[in-house]
Amino acid sequence: MRSSENTVRSMPDVANEAQPHLAGALDWVGMGEIEVPVCVAAGDGRTVHSGARVTAYVNLARPDVRGIHMSRLYLHVDKSLSNEPLTPCSLRRLLKDFLDSHAELSDRALIRVAFDYLIRRPALVSDNSGWKSYPIVLTALMDRGHFSLELGCEVVYSSTCPCSAALARQLIQERFGEDFARGRPLDYDQVMSWLGSEQGICATPHSQRSSAEIRVKLGTGFELPIVELIDRVENALKTPVQTAVKRVDEQAFAKLNGENLMFCEDAARRVQQALAGDERIVDFWVRASHFESLHPHNAVAIATKGVAGGYEGGIDSFAPLRR
Repeated sequence: MRSSENTVRSMPDVANEAQPHLAGALDWVGMGEIEVPVCVAAGDGRTVHSGARVTAYVNLARPDVRGIHMSRLYLHVDKSLSNEPLTPCSLRRLLKDFLDSHAELSDRALIRVAFDYLIRRPALVSDNSGWKSYPIVLTALMDRGHFSLELGCEVVYSSTCPCSAALARQLIQERFGEDFARGRPLDYDQVMSWLGSEQGICATPHSQRSSAEIRVKLGTGFELPIVELIDRVENALKTPVQTAVKRVDEQAFAKLNGENLMFCEDAARRVQQALAGDERIVDFWVRASHFESLHPHNAVAIATKGVAGGYEGGIDSFAPLRR
């Protein structure tokens, strides 16, 4: 006989009832790549909306229990992130919900929210503007009652090699010596024409698109300084990539590159210095990667604040921002 549609059937819960074949506590158990919309309050009063991918974990402290309640994590993520802006307080409440729903199983919880943050940027000289997308990763941890929050972002910029620039200048000097003999009177108009020609400027330094990945551990009592962090990094590097450009903007960008020649070491130190004095940042980790146009490999430099017990240059420091 078929049961009535209104009859509540008792359904098996193997994860809750069955004993594990092998007992043991687990560091993290949960769900990855949960797709959910998020919104973040912008500094100018706007709200930025984006699609996110979320990792939600709790530990399984009891070795005799087979599994956690996966669906509870998903439902908490959906309810929280779909209905309120991302803030340190909302993330802390979400982690508390994780632990309350696993009260006898877990004492640690983690959530990682990865999304793109769009900012409209003006051109360097012209009246144009365009959108730039910045990958953002928020990682919140509740560990036995202690809450911590990490903000990660990536800034793309242009880097021109100082060594290549010096070598190019030498070749230009040599070409000048060939085209204008020593002791011969120089004609101003002829020299100006030479300087504007491909024959005269016979070599150019190599430059490349580059990436600064930043992770900062935020102190308590602060909101999410997403735009402020991005602006601080871009202002330190001086050559962030542009959006809409006219020729005047491209020329201004070329001038910025010429005025800011840098190895990856220089870039990492610029960002390091820019972040060192921010009171909102307890600790930071920076990786400057220059995607070489000369080599098939990258030039990389990593810097930290140097806080005792904080970020270090260990193996985990080489993990990509997007995971």
